Amino acid sequence: MIDLTYFRNNLDELRISLARKKFDCDLDYAASLDEERRSAISNAEQARALQNSSNFEMSKLPKGSPEFLKKVGEMKILAENVKKLETLAKDADAKFQEVFLTIPNMPHESVPDGKGEDENQVISTWGSPKDSSPHAVPHYEIPWFDEMIDFPRGVKVAGAGYPFYMGDMSKLVRALINFFLEEASFRGYEEIHSPIVVNALSATATGQLPDKEGQMYCDQNEGLYLIPTAEVPVTNFFRNDIVPSEKLPIKKVAYTPCFRREAGSWGKDVRGLNRLHQFDKVELVKWTHPEDSHEELELLRKDAENLLQKLGLHYRVLLICSGDIGFPHSKQFDLEVWAAGQKRWLEVSSCSNFTDFQSRRANIRYREEGEKPKPVHTLNGSALAIPRVLAAILENFLQADGKVKVPDCLKKWYPNDYVGFPATE
Repeated sequence: MIDLTYFRNNLDELRISLARKKFDCDLDYAASLDEERRSAISNAEQARALQNSSNFEMSKLPKGSPEFLKKVGEMKILAENVKKLETLAKDADAKFQEVFLTIPNMPHESVPDGKGEDENQVISTWGSPKDSSPHAVPHYEIPWFDEMIDFPRGVKVAGAGYPFYMGDMSKLVRALINFFLEEASFRGYEEIHSPIVVNALSATATGQLPDKEGQMYCDQNEGLYLIPTAEVPVTNFFRNDIVPSEKLPIKKVAYTPCFRREAGSWGKDVRGLNRLHQFDKVELVKWTHPEDSHEELELLRKDAENLLQKLGLHYRVLLICSGDIGFPHSKQFDLEVWAAGQKRWLEVSSCSNFTDFQSRRANIRYREEGEKPKPVHTLNGSALAIPRVLAAILENFLQADGKVKVPDCLKKWYPNDYVGFPATE
């Protein structure tokens, strides 16, 4: 949520900043609703003050006297007027808040201008695609793929995009999750096991609502949403809380299954593990002091890059341009791994700084001694999403005999050197 004082005093500056993003919002309409809201609240407060003053005057009159009875009649009229004006103020506030929530976060000044993903900037690379296996094929074309990642039975049980991971492949997925969690612990993140459903307040706080309703699964009866990422429940852990400034930055890590409808995405890079409705992901979340948040974003990105380097996966880092950056984001980096079989890059992590946008919605504040509470800055990053990391491992490390070499960093949880079956004549 944009700072309301900034919104009122810097509307033209805000208009220029938000014009860089792809989201439509009517700032003039929001400003007019804010004026109506403030006027309605002022009218209600004045009426309430008059009611209180009249009530005090009536309390000094002898009960049953003509003056007292006259005042009783006046008080009834005043009470009805207060009730009417308070209802109008409440409605005006609700109308303004509904529109105000459609205003996206401002992009940071370091975010490059651009209209879409083609204008994202590659700022660094690690490794070389040329060093990938010469035997690489798309992971979904490996002969044993369907035996170890069973999509047809997933379709039977749930629908498209819900595969079963079988035997050693299931163990390899678990090894990746354990590896991601342990590395995060080494880097100072406290592990947390969160709910995988959230209410509308939580989804609104992190910016999924009102921006991404069509991408989330919702239980209409309970008003609960299956989480699209652990960012949502974990960020809301501190909703309506005040944390001491000396505890910042607070860093937590969570593994959860994630659920996304991916509405409108089918037909685009969807084969195999590239795009699923349910997938496993480990998420890093930070609450930081405002002065430190962009430095903490760089550290967060390095935490995610560390995993890819230990896995031996070639990757590149993209600085996301203003036309492709998300609704609540101020600055965003994406990490993409090279998939040698498909000969394309796959996004496996998005590391983002939301500044105080989420914390204002969630009312998460920090307090320095002797000062009023102020909004923290929130950050998060995938470290990492399992399916595309797994796809890159299967493709980049495919051997001549048809098996896949497993990265050494996973041996603690997956002791075998290979996964899959030898090719048959």
